[in-house]
Amino acid sequence: MGDRQQALLKEIVETYIKNVRPVGSKGLCKKFKLSSATIRNEMAALENLGYLEKNHVSSGRIPSEKGYRFYVENLMKPKELNGEEILKLQTIFHNQELVVSDAISKCMEIISDITNYTSVVLGKNSKENTLQQVTIVPVENDQVVALVCTNKGIVENKKFKIPNSIFIEELIKTSEIINKMLVGTPIDEVSSRLEYEIKPVISKKIKQYEKVYEIFYDAFNDFTKNNANVFFSGKSNILKQPEYSDVNEIKRIISKFDDESLVRKIEENSDGVKVYIGDETEFDPNVTVIKSHYNINGEEGTIAIVGPKRMEYDKVVGLLNYLNKELDELNKKNN
Repeated sequence: MGDRQQALLKEIVETYIKNVRPVGSKGLCKKFKLSSATIRNEMAALENLGYLEKNHVSSGRIPSEKGYRFYVENLMKPKELNGEEILKLQTIFHNQELVVSDAISKCMEIISDITNYTSVVLGKNSKENTLQQVTIVPVENDQVVALVCTNKGIVENKKFKIPNSIFIEELIKTSEIINKMLVGTPIDEVSSRLEYEIKPVISKKIKQYEKVYEIFYDAFNDFTKNNANVFFSGKSNILKQPEYSDVNEIKRIISKFDDESLVRKIEENSDGVKVYIGDETEFDPNVTVIKSHYNINGEEGTIAIVGPKRMEYDKVVGLLNYLNKELDELNKKNN
C-alpha cells in the first residue's frame, strides 16, 4: 500500500468512526486536493486489497476488519489524556483506603464514562488460589479483622463485630485449626470443607461454635465473591451505538454479556494493550475488545473495553496505556 493510500485509509477510518456514515469521494477530494476520479480509483484499489467495503445503501465505503487492523497496527497513534481525565484516574490511585481490586474497578467505571463503551474487569477465578493462611487480628474491644491469604499472594480482610458470647481466643483457636486442616485447599472449596470438616471439630471445643463458624464462613465467602466475580461498568453503553439499534441485535448482545463462560473468553494473559477485532475477539463478531492483563502483588486479572468495531481505537488504547502505567507504578510501590 502506497503512502497516499495509507493516508486515505487513515482518513476514511477516522471519519467513519466519528460520523458513522459511509465515506464518499467528495469530502476526500477537498482534503487531499485530488480529483474525484483519482480518489475513486484509490478507494477502489483499497477495496480490492480488502481494506474497505462497499456500503450497499450508498456509494461510500466503510473500513473492513482488515482495514481496522491495518489502521491499528500502522496508522494509529494512541491519544494522550487531557488534564481532567488524568485527574479523575489519579484521584482513584491516591485513595489509600481502596484495595487494588476496587481501585481497578473504579478506574474502569471512569473509562467507561469517558468512552461511552462497556468496561469489564475479570479477576482470576478463585479456584486458582489456594488457602495459605487465615489470621485473626484484634483491632478493638468488640471487633476483629479476619485476614485470608492465598498462595498467589492475594490478601483479603473483613472486619467483624464479635458477639458478647464469643471470646477472641476462640476465634484464634479456630483459625489455628483451619490452618492445620485446610491449607492448600482451593479457596472456592474452603466453605464446604468448613461445614463438613471444621464445624464438627470446633463443636467439641467451642461453646458458641455456630457463631464462630459463621464468622469464618462469611470471610471466605466474601473472598470468593471478590476474586471470582466479573465486574461490568456501562453494560448498556454499547446499546447506545448505532450498530445496535435492532431489537434482535440488542437481545443477542445482552445475552452474551450475561453468559459468564463466554465473557471469560475475554481474559488476557499477555502484557501490554491488545486489540481484537470482530471474529478475533472470540466473544462476538460485531465488536472490538481492547484489553490488557494486570498483576499487582500477585493479584491478577484482565481489564477490557468492549465496543463496536467502529471504536475510537486511539482514545481507548491511550486510556488503557495510562492505566497500565499507573498500575505498574503501584506494583513497584508494593514491592
